[in-house]
Amino acid sequence: MSPPRLAALAAAVALLAGCPSKHTTLSGQLKYGKSAEENYENGLDELKSGHEVEGVRFFEHVRLKYPFSKFATLAELRLADAKFDQERYLEAAEAYAQFVQLHPTHEEVEYAEFRAGLAHLKEAPADFVLFPAAYERDQRQVQKAAESLATFVGTHPKSKYHEEATKLLADARGRLAAHEWYAAEFYWKRSRWAGAAQRYEALVERFPGAAQEPEALLKLAQACVKMDEKHRARTALQKLIVKHPQDPLRPEAEKLLAALR
Repeated sequence: MSPPRLAALAAAVALLAGCPSKHTTLSGQLKYGKSAEENYENGLDELKSGHEVEGVRFFEHVRLKYPFSKFATLAELRLADAKFDQERYLEAAEAYAQFVQLHPTHEEVEYAEFRAGLAHLKEAPADFVLFPAAYERDQRQVQKAAESLATFVGTHPKSKYHEEATKLLADARGRLAAHEWYAAEFYWKRSRWAGAAQRYEALVERFPGAAQEPEALLKLAQACVKMDEKHRARTALQKLIVKHPQDPLRPEAEKLLAALR
């Protein structure tokens, strides 16, 4: 291809790059519509096309220019979605929570409540090879997610998001139980029996049915024996035997319980 043609092709590519969507000019200016609805739809179109910056600008325009329109309220929610899609999860969670507070009877309030919990969970520590395990790190966002999702599950049993929210709640509680187990084991390995017992007990009380529950009950009893708290130990062992009759730890629990009588 000759140099003039290459130059023309490059210019055409540059022009196309300067016009990322049908709703912007070559210079990057938005082509605003004549109504709140039209601009809101343009914003949705931009988000679906992967143009988040342009979408946000349309929603901000709707929110500021048509503040009393129903589309201004919807634009608030879409702005929260944009933050979520940009992985600004903490900001998204706050935006969803604000939407719920300002518009408690809105038709999309269930969506906003669900997404707030999901955003908190997304913001929580994840497992990476070069970092400490997630359960060793700050669990504040996991705790917020669990609280938010628990409220949602309890107040919206018929919501279309209920099943997914229930699964996410189980995930959040599982992470919190793992953190409690990690803390309990920290004390156990250092023979700090009071601290270990307190953490094992907290795990059992806060997260009934957790995967660590049978062993936590046994170790709680063993720690209590070390502190000569036999009644507390017997209570833990009896709970293990009754609640987990098929667990492999049951024989050991029965043997220790018999020794305490």
